Amino acid sequence: MKALALAAAALLTAGPALAGAPVTLKAATIDTDGVVTLGDLFEGAGAAGRTPVATRAGASVMLNAGAVRLAAARAGLDWANAEGLRQIVVTGGATAQPGAVAARGAVEALTWARSIVAGEIVQPQDLVWAKVAAAPAGAPADADAVIGLAARRPLRAGAAVAARDVAAPEAVKANEIVTLTYENEGVSLSLQAKALGGGAVGETINVQNVTSKKTVQAVVTGPGQAAVGPQAEQLKLVRSSHYAAR
Repeated sequence: MKALALAAAALLTAGPALAGAPVTLKAATIDTDGVVTLGDLFEGAGAAGRTPVATRAGASVMLNAGAVRLAAARAGLDWANAEGLRQIVVTGGATAQPGAVAARGAVEALTWARSIVAGEIVQPQDLVWAKVAAAPAGAPADADAVIGLAARRPLRAGAAVAARDVAAPEAVKANEIVTLTYENEGVSLSLQAKALGGGAVGETINVQNVTSKKTVQAVVTGPGQAAVGPQAEQLKLVRSSHYAAR
C-alpha cells in the first residue's frame, strides 16, 4: 500500500513539460496537399514546419488543440494557446480566409432541418441540403463531419451549418468526480479526482486529487473517466487521427 501511495503521489506531481521555440497559430489554417503539417498551423515553425500532424480527406478537418500542442512540443515548438482553443479547423485550398463568406447567391449548403438547443447531439435527420444566400467559409461539405457532435449554442432551423456551431460532446462535466487512471507496462493505478473543467473524450482537462488536492492535466477517456501517463498521450493522438479521417 505504501508503494502504491508513493507511485500515485509521483504520478500526480508530474506534468507535461512544454518548452521550445514560441510559435503562434496562423490566422488562416490552410492545407493544400491533404497532409496537415506544423507549418500549415503555426507562424515561425521553421524546420519543424515539415512535421505532419494529420491528414485531410474532405474539405476541412478538425484537430484537437491539445494534441496539436503536444505534437508541437515534441518538435521543439511552444504554442501557449492563449485563446484556450479546444479545436482547430484546417481547410483545403490556398485562398480561404477565416470568417469570410465563401459563396454568395443561390448556393447549396448543409442547413439545420430544425432548431436545436445548446448541448443537443446532432442526428442525421437534423441536416438537410438547401439553397442559401450565402455559405460560411469552411462550411462542412459532408454531413458526417457534424453528426454526433453537440451544438455549442442554440441553432436556428434553415441556417447554414458552420464548423463553429458544434463541438465534441462533453463526457465529463465541470466539478464531477471522476476515476483517474494510470497504466503503463503492466502497472495500473486509479484514484478519485474532481474535474475542474468539462471535456469531450480525448480532450485535456485539469483534475484535482480529492485527497491530496494536487492538480494535474488528464485526458478524458469516457463518461466519468480520465487518464494520465502514456495511455493519455496515445488517446490524444487517436482522437486527432479520428477527426482527420472524418
